[in-house]
Amino acid sequence: MNKVHAWLRSHWAVPTVSGLLILASLTASRGFGSELWGDILMVAAAVVAGTPVVLKAVRALTAKVIGIDLLVSVAAIGAILVRNYWEAAAVTFLFAIGHALEAATLNKTRSALAELIAVAPDTAIVLRDGEQVEVGAADVIPGETVLVKNGTKVPVDGVVSGGTGALDEASITGESIPVEKVAGDKVFAGTIATGGFLQVTATGVGADTTLARIIHRVEEAQDAKAKTQAFMDRFSKWYTPGIILLALVVGLLTRDVVLALTLLVIGCPGALVISIPVSIVAGIGRGARDGILIKGGEFLETSAKINAVALDKTGTLTEGRPQLTDVIALDPDFSEDDVLRLAARAEAGSEHPLARPIVTAATDRGLPVLGLPEHTEPVPGKGIVALVDDQRIAVGNMALIRVEQADTRETTDAGATAVVEELAAAGRTPMVVARNGHVIGVVAVADQIRHDAAEMVRRLHGAGVKKVVMLTGDIEPVARAVAAQVGVDEVRAGLLPEDKLEAVAELRRQGYTVAMVGDGVNDAPALATADIGVAMGAAGTGVAIETADIALMKDNLLKLPEAVSLARRTVNNMRQNITIALLTVAALLAGVLFGGVTMAIGMLVHEASVLVVIVNAMRLLRKRADKADARFAEAGVPSPDRAAAQRA
Repeated sequence: MNKVHAWLRSHWAVPTVSGLLILASLTASRGFGSELWGDILMVAAAVVAGTPVVLKAVRALTAKVIGIDLLVSVAAIGAILVRNYWEAAAVTFLFAIGHALEAATLNKTRSALAELIAVAPDTAIVLRDGEQVEVGAADVIPGETVLVKNGTKVPVDGVVSGGTGALDEASITGESIPVEKVAGDKVFAGTIATGGFLQVTATGVGADTTLARIIHRVEEAQDAKAKTQAFMDRFSKWYTPGIILLALVVGLLTRDVVLALTLLVIGCPGALVISIPVSIVAGIGRGARDGILIKGGEFLETSAKINAVALDKTGTLTEGRPQLTDVIALDPDFSEDDVLRLAARAEAGSEHPLARPIVTAATDRGLPVLGLPEHTEPVPGKGIVALVDDQRIAVGNMALIRVEQADTRETTDAGATAVVEELAAAGRTPMVVARNGHVIGVVAVADQIRHDAAEMVRRLHGAGVKKVVMLTGDIEPVARAVAAQVGVDEVRAGLLPEDKLEAVAELRRQGYTVAMVGDGVNDAPALATADIGVAMGAAGTGVAIETADIALMKDNLLKLPEAVSLARRTVNNMRQNITIALLTVAALLAGVLFGGVTMAIGMLVHEASVLVVIVNAMRLLRKRADKADARFAEAGVPSPDRAAAQRA
């Protein structure tokens, strides 16, 4: 009984009943010669299929909306009034069939969202009072220990506190190669254990998990309208009344009611109305499967126009884990250890990314770095000045040292300028160390260039990006050394956060549509100024997922050109759909005016065009292999992104 009720509520119930009544009508009239029963059954078929359409049209009219349902309703009722029962039944039956097929295929375009919802875990096994207890995933208390066994889903976001294992993180990052997890690693709800046994300390539960945020983001994005879609909505508000007026004028001029009603049917802008949203839903869904979250249709359209990409150097083009490479003493009274110790003592109170490798290297050498400086004064874009044991220690570039020397009347740099230039030319970041304005040495750090940085730039150019610009606070020689290896088109070095903002604004003034890729902290002003702000490695970062125009869940540079390419394909798909819809309407109008197209044929072609548009959009759901990956495969080696995943 439940199955019967479920079927009656399905999209296929109305067209099935209507179709059976049409068959019964044809059997009665042609098989048994009963025209009366044939007409009654045909009208019944039209009523069954047409009633939902009329009700929708009435509801739309109460909301002051004139839509497709009104056109079909008027045409069907008019056909019945002129005793053209077959046309009335055929039009409403075909419209019901089209609606059912449209609903079914639209559900497929939303399959990415359905898959995300499907991977959301329902239960969790937690340790409570030393016992394993099964509870609802949403009932886990943050801080509790959750057990993740082989073959089960991770029910919460958390940190591995014990055990080892491998997780398939495809639902979050789009990468299907399992990732090894050990103590201290982050895990995400919805990922699947493919081996091992993990004890996880819960940090995010229910709506606070990364998966929940992704689902929420995709739901909002698929419903958000693109600028073109908003225009088409406005166009439809005028188009539909225009078709009604055209049919009325043609009917009055020709005295042919059937011709006027046929114009109403073939003028339905169904394919036109659905042409854009179905492409947006499919494109955003494809992106979600691949770990690319796009905020909505408007941002998808803008991303398709991207022709300039601005990138931060540290943490984007480089690994973001600099290490100390050189310690050079320039004053004979100071050893290398003395230079490093004083630099580390000063940097102990700094939040700058380059402070950590200096402090770490000093600690590894057994040098005393305990305690914080008495006073710390960061100098943006130059370095840091700290008071250490009543001595003023400056660590930074030559501009900072000159400021310090101006205060102490020191003038010599002890050869520091030449050393700085030599180290910078080698791609290292040098920092001069001065005590009370007197230069005592130079320390240098280097950040390894990411293995896929050059390939990313190449793919961006292949995707239609004209200019790739590096924006960095590092000095010019270091920036140029990195740029030479990566292949960027332009380098802007020595920039403060406000300088990066101005650089992005300048690119926009030059007519570029700019995407800015950054960490969302130091680069926040530039990200806000760019046409599209891109956050990388957003998994587990709720703020990035919610605020970035495009959030790349995996810290994978190759996802950036993939996102641009997806946006371009989606917009091209939208244009193809609009063309199909307009050509169909034009051809049908010509067919009606010059003869040969009936009301039923018009509705059949109209519904066929709707399905063609949807099927065309569904092509976006297919995984598109990159040509570069194919070349790597032919050579028998993994592509850079696959190699990175294997190393992870």
